[in-house]
Amino acid sequence: MENLIALGVGAVMLIVAFIFGTLGQRRHYQSIKSREERLRHILIFNEKTPPTSCAGQKYALVCGSVVMGGDYFRQVIAGLKSIFGGRLTSFEAMLDRGRRESILRMKEEARRLGANVIFNARFETTTLSAKQNGDEGLACAEFLVYGTAWRSPDLAKN
Repeated sequence: MENLIALGVGAVMLIVAFIFGTLGQRRHYQSIKSREERLRHILIFNEKTPPTSCAGQKYALVCGSVVMGGDYFRQVIAGLKSIFGGRLTSFEAMLDRGRRESILRMKEEARRLGANVIFNARFETTTLSAKQNGDEGLACAEFLVYGTAWRSPDLAKN
């Protein structure tokens, strides 16, 4: 009987984690989409040098950083999938949200500085894991994006 209760509690916890994780992910994607629309005028390039029209303009280093963690349910499902192989779509969504969020944070910083273009953009990703008592803990990843922000007079006219 105790085993059934423990199994039931575990199942309920997984269901609750799934529901709250899905709701949180949907809310975050809605926020990302609306902010991407508001900041789409700020262009990002990975080229090292800006066009000559930016010569003499003020520039600044801008960055965006976020640490994303996977919810417990998705981590359990990903662990089961990794046994059999295949895409780990739950982690793909976490990585997509983290990458997009870090870009938005960088663009928001550029907007605060009055910039409308970012050059020499670079991405860094680091996986983090909180090891506890020999267990791996929840999967987390840090996303960092940085670049050089300028105010382009050519783009300001548009």
